[in-house]
Amino acid sequence: MSTKLANPAPLGLMGFGMTTILLNIHNAGFFPVDSMILAMGIFYGGLGQVLVGMMCFKRGDTFGTTAFTSYGLFWLTLVGLMVMPKMGLAASPAPFMGWYLLLWGIFTGFMFIGSLCYPRAKQFVFASLTVLFFLLAARDFTGSALIGTIAGFEGIICGASAIYFAMAQVLNNEFGRTVLPIGEKKAAQAASLKAAA
Repeated sequence: MSTKLANPAPLGLMGFGMTTILLNIHNAGFFPVDSMILAMGIFYGGLGQVLVGMMCFKRGDTFGTTAFTSYGLFWLTLVGLMVMPKMGLAASPAPFMGWYLLLWGIFTGFMFIGSLCYPRAKQFVFASLTVLFFLLAARDFTGSALIGTIAGFEGIICGASAIYFAMAQVLNNEFGRTVLPIGEKKAAQAASLKAAA
């Protein structure tokens, strides 16, 4: 007996989007990092996305597996980088954090290229995330508070785009029609609606 598997991507996108918005409200200068951001980074942004990555693996989705597992682990490492110095371990100097973020930006740039096969909403998430990582790297390399603030606002947009893409997939699937457009090609849109029926 075959079991129809649910699409795990909206769950991963919500974990990514909400956590990204919260961290970037901090980056934009509205409030300091606190336990709420760290908890979201560990559980929803971190473990949640890793679990979604494993679900994508079960579905044979290489892109989803790579993206969600990687960004889930990104959140877990980022929380570690914030918390470990409080436990007495040496903090990473700003230039090292710049390299960390630069490498994530390069990875995300490649993922953006891969996203060009998918709807425009997905492309926007990866394009804006690529820009975000490069802005954050530039902030840490230069020490510029202005670049950090710009990155914060750009990150809020990135996170919001992920939430939109997540909810569009949920609503479009539930209603069996396009409720929130995601920029699919007409043939792909017809096929996805037929599959949802």
